Amino acid sequence: MIDLTFITGNQFKADYLAQHLGLPVRHHKLDLDEIQSLDARVVVEHKVRQAYDILHSPVLVEDAGLTLTAMGRLPGTYIKWFMEELGAEGMVRMAAALPSQEAIATVCFGLYDGGESVRFFEAAMHGRIADHVDDGTGGFGYAQIFINDGYEYARSSMTPEEFDRTSQRMAALIKLRSFLTSQQ
Repeated sequence: MIDLTFITGNQFKADYLAQHLGLPVRHHKLDLDEIQSLDARVVVEHKVRQAYDILHSPVLVEDAGLTLTAMGRLPGTYIKWFMEELGAEGMVRMAAALPSQEAIATVCFGLYDGGESVRFFEAAMHGRIADHVDDGTGGFGYAQIFINDGYEYARSSMTPEEFDRTSQRMAALIKLRSFLTSQQ
């Protein structure tokens, strides 16, 4: 198995990865340049190669996005900055002004061991932006405003089982786990 380090400063993400990957993974916070691109693979590849250059060992990075389909590819990889600037309430108001509240949440993991290419593990979930901020406590980021297709409440009010079953992050982690266990 590849001995890797997950690059994140978000303890929730590190704990989620360790719990659901089912394999031991170290994590480390690094201040990396985050280039501007709506293409998650471009952002992830830049971050993972930069992290490898610092640590000189196999690394895993992640980038999440949320696209409001009525806005083309936005906010996409810029969702963190939209949430910081507008907050959950502002995002709900912005989505309400659009002709559709349809949204797609994505995640892209990049694994790099210093070789020629970066390996990507991606997944997406479809849904919509809620008409109000949900007071639930589950998840992080946009969980209080994103409603998965087939549900009437935001991800933050899901049970842990519902959250994992509908999670793009979990779907990508399953792909990653399959790859890592095949390397044993």
